Amino acid sequence: MERLYQNYRNRVAFLFVYIQEAHPDDGSQIPENKKDDVIVRQPKTFDERKAVATKCCSKLNLSIPCVIDTEDNKADEAYAAWPERLFIIGTDAKIAYAGKVGPSGFKPKEVEDWLKEHVGPPKKP
Repeated sequence: MERLYQNYRNRVAFLFVYIQEAHPDDGSQIPENKKDDVIVRQPKTFDERKAVATKCCSKLNLSIPCVIDTEDNKADEAYAAWPERLFIIGTDAKIAYAGKVGPSGFKPKEVEDWLKEHVGPPKKP
C-alpha cells in the first residue's frame, strides 16, 4: 500500500483507518503477533486506541495519513472492515471498489489495477 500511496498520492486521497484490534492479547492472539512483538490489549478508551494506533502506524512505517475509528467502532461496522479491508470511495461519495475481508481478501494489486484503469498509470517522479 505504501508504494501505491507514493505513486498516486498527488491524485487520490488515501487514509489508513485504524479500527479495533484484530488479535488482542486479551482476545484471540495469534502466534505471528507474538513473534513480531505485537502484543496489545483491546483498547477500551479512545486514548488507549490512539496509543495502539500510533504504535501500529509507526511499526508499519506508514507515511499514509492515519485516522482512528471511534471506540464504538462506527467505521468498522459501516464498512465491515474487521480485521482488514480495502475500499475506494469515488468522488460521488459512493463505494467504487470494496475489497473482500482480509487477510485473504486484502489485495492491494486489485486496488492498483482499479487506479490504473480509472485514474491512469502512476506518474514518474
